[in-house]
Amino acid sequence: MATYILADRKDQHAKTQFAQVFGFFSFGDFIHEHECLHTIKATAPTFSGTFPSPAVDAPLATSKAEQTAVLAGGCFWGIEAVFEHVKGVKHAESGYSGGSTATAEYETVSSGSTGHAESVRITYDPSQVTYGQLLKVFFAVAHDPTQLNRQGPDTGTQYRSAIFYANADQKRIAESYIKQLDQAKVYSSKIVTEVVPLKTFSEAEDYHQNYLVNHPNEPYIVYNDMPKLAALSKQLPELYKGQ
Repeated sequence: MATYILADRKDQHAKTQFAQVFGFFSFGDFIHEHECLHTIKATAPTFSGTFPSPAVDAPLATSKAEQTAVLAGGCFWGIEAVFEHVKGVKHAESGYSGGSTATAEYETVSSGSTGHAESVRITYDPSQVTYGQLLKVFFAVAHDPTQLNRQGPDTGTQYRSAIFYANADQKRIAESYIKQLDQAKVYSSKIVTEVVPLKTFSEAEDYHQNYLVNHPNEPYIVYNDMPKLAALSKQLPELYKGQ
């Protein structure tokens, strides 16, 4: 059987082609009816062995509080959905970081000329989950940090891998963890994730928020993002929370 690969999320022709070929938009139905999941290969991080925890991390806080982390790793739909399922995360918002607030608008950002990266702002309770644990999720299941200026089918600097740190502790933890993962050769290729200061975060348009929840059967979501949630549950069960 031929392998059908969906193009990027804006390629409506590819989505329509998928529906025409398989007769439905539900990937779950596709698996059930055709039993050929092996013909569809989603992009996912490739690493060997158990994924290591960060050697340098902040301790769990002694009381409830709110802190934020801003991460970029390709299309924000999947990143947001992954972190909404992480213990200790209160909410995650899709948005834009790395460019001017004046040009933080989807169609403009999609040109790749504004300096923005599609990003997610994660609000979490540091008494339940640490910044380093959030980075573990980011590197282990949320995206592939070895892909430069792309993520799976989506290409351009707006889809780059980046950590936007808010303070010196976040910078220290992020840089140390990347060095640790590279030295351990966790991936077959070098990590290309940028570690840069957070200047601004602009929320994305309303229709981008909770996109996976609102469009669970869209082919792009099923193909690219549902496997990330499955990987989170299977590989990092101690950090996974259901809805």
